[in-house]
Amino acid sequence: MRVSARIDDSYDVLIVGAGPAGATAAYWLASRGHRVLAVEKKRFPREKTCGDGLTPRAVRQLHDMGLADRLRDFQRFDGLRSIAHGVTLELAWPDHPDFPPFGYVVRRRELDEMVADGAVKAGATVWQGAEAVAPHVEQGLVAGAAVARKDTGTTEIVRAKYVVVADGANSRFGRALGTVRDRTFPLGMAIRGYFTSPFHDEPWIESHLDIRDKSGAHLPGYGWIFPVGDGTVNVGVGLLSTFQGWKHVNTTHLMEAFCETAPARWGISPETATCAPTGGRIPTGGSVLPRVGPTFVVAGDAAGFVNPFNGEGISVAYETGRLAADAVDLALTTGDGLALQTYDDRLTGVYGLYFKVARAFVRAIGNPAVMRELTRVGMHSRTLMEWVLRIMANLLRPDELGPAEAVYRTLAALVRLAPEP
Repeated sequence: MRVSARIDDSYDVLIVGAGPAGATAAYWLASRGHRVLAVEKKRFPREKTCGDGLTPRAVRQLHDMGLADRLRDFQRFDGLRSIAHGVTLELAWPDHPDFPPFGYVVRRRELDEMVADGAVKAGATVWQGAEAVAPHVEQGLVAGAAVARKDTGTTEIVRAKYVVVADGANSRFGRALGTVRDRTFPLGMAIRGYFTSPFHDEPWIESHLDIRDKSGAHLPGYGWIFPVGDGTVNVGVGLLSTFQGWKHVNTTHLMEAFCETAPARWGISPETATCAPTGGRIPTGGSVLPRVGPTFVVAGDAAGFVNPFNGEGISVAYETGRLAADAVDLALTTGDGLALQTYDDRLTGVYGLYFKVARAFVRAIGNPAVMRELTRVGMHSRTLMEWVLRIMANLLRPDELGPAEAVYRTLAALVRLAPEP
C-alpha cells in the first residue's frame, strides 16, 4: 500500500474496531453529537466465532440503542435447558427490574452489522475494510492512527482527540499501545459450528455440563446447542485454562466427541453440518491492562472483558462500550482528559468483585472431580440451579436480597480480601 499525504483531523473520536464494543461506543458518542469514526478491518456481513446467544443483559443494551423492533425478527428464547448426569432442567430467565426475561439467538454476521448500522444512523462514520495498523503519536500522546484502506489501497493518518480500542481478543492495536494480558487470569477456549436441525426454533438454549466421549469418559468443559431459528442450530464446546492439561486439549476432538454424544433428536452429524467448525481463545475477567491511557480507553474483548462464569462476552462488550463512551463524552464536554479515569473506576465498580468471585469459582471447577460433584448436586435441586443461573448470568437483583443474592454476598465476602494466585 502507498501512504497518503492526506491527514484527516475531522474527528473527536477514533474507534478501532466496529464489533460489539466499538459499534456501541460509536452509537452513544455519535448520539451525543460528537464526530466519530469507527474503522473495521473486515466488511459486513462477516463471520465471528461465537455462540450467538444474547442474554437479557445484552438484550437490554440493544433495546437502549433502539434495536428492539429489529430483534423481533430473530429467534427468541425464554431460558436455559441444563443437562447433566441424566437430569434435564428447564430454567426460565429470572424476573429482574432492569432486564427482560428473554434472550435472542442472532448470528454475529447479522448482529454486528445491525449495531454498526445503528451507529451510522446515530451520526457515526464507519469505514469498512479499513485497519488501524499503527497508533499516530503527537507530543508523546496517541492522537489517532494510521489506517490502511482496502478500497483505495492507501494508508491515511486519521487524527482524533481520543481513541477507543475495541479490535477484539487479539487486539493488535492495543498491544501497540502497551496492553498486556495477565496470564494468571483464566483464558477461555471455544469452538463452534452450525448444523441443520428439526428443532431449530425451540424456545430454550441448551447447555451440557457433563460432556463425555464415546467411551463414557468425562471431558473438560461444557457443550451448548443454541437454536438459531433459521433451520440451523449453533453447536459448540468451551473450556477454561483452569482445567489441568488444557494446553494439550484438542478442541476439534472435543467438538467431534460432543457432536457424537449429543441428544440424537437434534440430528447433529457430519451430514447435517453446514460449515467447518471454527474456534479461538478468549481472555476473560478483565485480564488485559492498562484499560486507560492519557488519550485512549480499551473496551470489550480487547480489554479481556468476558464473564469467566459462563464465557459470555457480548453483553459485557455492549456495556463496556457504553461505559467507554460515557468517559470519552465527559472528557470531550469538560475538556479534561483526566475524565477518562472515570472509565476504569466504573469498570471496577461494576465488574471488579463479580469477576473476582467468578475467577475463584472457575479455579475450583478446574478440578474435574469438583465440577462433577458440583453439577451432580446442583442438578438435583431446581431451586439451587435457579440461583446459579441468576449468579452466572449476572442477573442478581439490586432491589432485594433473595436466596441467590444472599449466596453471592457470602461468596463475595469470602473472596473480597483473599489474594489471588
